[in-house]
Order: sequence, then C-alpha cells, then structure tokens
Amino acid sequence: MKKAIFLFIVYFTSSVFIGCDSQKVNNPEDIKAIERMSAARAEAFNTGDAAAIAIHFTEDGVLMAPGAPTSYGRDAVEAYYQQIFDEYETELDSYYEDVQVSGNLAFGQGIAEVKLIPKGGGEPILSTSKYINILERQDDGLWLTTHDIWNDND
Repeated sequence: MKKAIFLFIVYFTSSVFIGCDSQKVNNPEDIKAIERMSAARAEAFNTGDAAAIAIHFTEDGVLMAPGAPTSYGRDAVEAYYQQIFDEYETELDSYYEDVQVSGNLAFGQGIAEVKLIPKGGGEPILSTSKYINILERQDDGLWLTTHDIWNDND
C-alpha cells in the first residue's frame, strides 16, 4: 500500500511538472531582462534622474523605503527619489543575488550599497541594505517593478 501511494505521488508530481511550460520558469532571457532593468534603475539613481527610476515601476507600483511612509504609484515613487536628489549627490552599487521567474511574475533579492553626499556640505552617509523587488511582465514583454522594499544592514 505504501509503495502504491509513493508511486502515485511520483506519477502525479511528474505529470504536473511535465505539463508546465518550462519557458516560463526561470527563463534565462527573462532573468537577463530583469537584471538589465535593475541596472538601468541603478544608473538613473547615480545620475539623479527620478523620472528614469519611476518609469521602471508599474503605474500602481509600491515603494516601501525604511523610515518613510509607503509610496503608492509611479508619481509617488518619482517624488520620493526626487526629494533625495534635491539634497544629495548619489552613488549606488546594486545587484541581484537571486532572481526567480514564474510565468509573468518574478522576484529579485539583492544587495545595495549607497553613498549620499550632502549638496550643502557635510559628511557622506553610507548605507548597505538588502532588498526584494517583485516584478511583473507587461503585455509588451517589459518587466516592471510592482513592489520594492528594503532595509538597512546597519
């Protein structure tokens, strides 16, 4: 009886996985596209371009920054970053440690090292944080961020 149950479980799970579209689970092209989008966001941060960051969020994207109220929507994301760029010159080194894709949804887990240099003078602020992005493939094939959340390692 135990052997029959075991064989049924093996058969059932095998047929489920064989029936899955392997192109939609961790497709290397999707992962590369997500990493390129993340690199474009980092470049925009380094050039102080809040609009170029926000364009990589969905219209209803959510930004959950530490010590700040949650920002809802692309305009609020842009305003959050513009406030930073008004006060600081910025440097960011950011990368994903892991990206997982399943169908039209994905997540990226990463590390970010940020240096904020006050425009009015003073000591730079250094921060290292960990983050999670949730992403969604759009109808045109682009990957956009639906949720961005991070916290400091400090």
